[in-house]
Amino acid sequence: MSTPNRPPLSGFDHVSDWVFDLDNTLYPPEVALFSQIEVKMADYVMRELKVDATRAHHLRSHYWKLYGTTLAGLMHEHQIDPLPFLHEVHDISFDALTPDPMLAQGIRALPGRKIVYTNGSAPYAEQVLAARGLSGLFDGIYGIEHADFHPKPRAEAFDMVFRKAGIRPQEGAMFEDDARNLEVPHKLGMQTVHVAPMALEADHIGHHTNDLSGFLAQLIKAG
Repeated sequence: MSTPNRPPLSGFDHVSDWVFDLDNTLYPPEVALFSQIEVKMADYVMRELKVDATRAHHLRSHYWKLYGTTLAGLMHEHQIDPLPFLHEVHDISFDALTPDPMLAQGIRALPGRKIVYTNGSAPYAEQVLAARGLSGLFDGIYGIEHADFHPKPRAEAFDMVFRKAGIRPQEGAMFEDDARNLEVPHKLGMQTVHVAPMALEADHIGHHTNDLSGFLAQLIKAG
């Protein structure tokens, strides 16, 4: 397991397909962008399921843990239409996001194809990327709608998106803040990078970093 102070360079020489999660991966978690979305989700659950705020927040968290996303739980348990839900919960302020030139430079310099794959929607991802100064750096942006609303960490979600994007797992690397979402990529033969404040010891986590910009700079320097 690598640490932020030791260059995690082994095993990337063959990588030509780079897959990045969005939330808390391409921007730091302290931005707390997702906290706005959680409020929107709870409001939606309160209104649609006619429950109080305490119950709504419980269901939001419970469905995320059980199904991978709150939306997946709402669809499975309550037959919620996903499109209005996604439109409403992603209607947030992006003012807390700032451009990251170092991250942009690192992504631009990676050899091969680069995609964003998020459990959010693609239009939402485009707004985040624009606020981070990362627009135009990716060969594709894939949201949960491209996986027929199946969320990561489900294997069928990865299969749908990777087929549409032309990702070759044996030549790929996956960057994610949610360690659950690295299990399938690891089984597929991808290099896996957990992007999070704290490292986790797990067989499906190949590397850890709390500084994605620095991690990519080290990879480019080594190459």
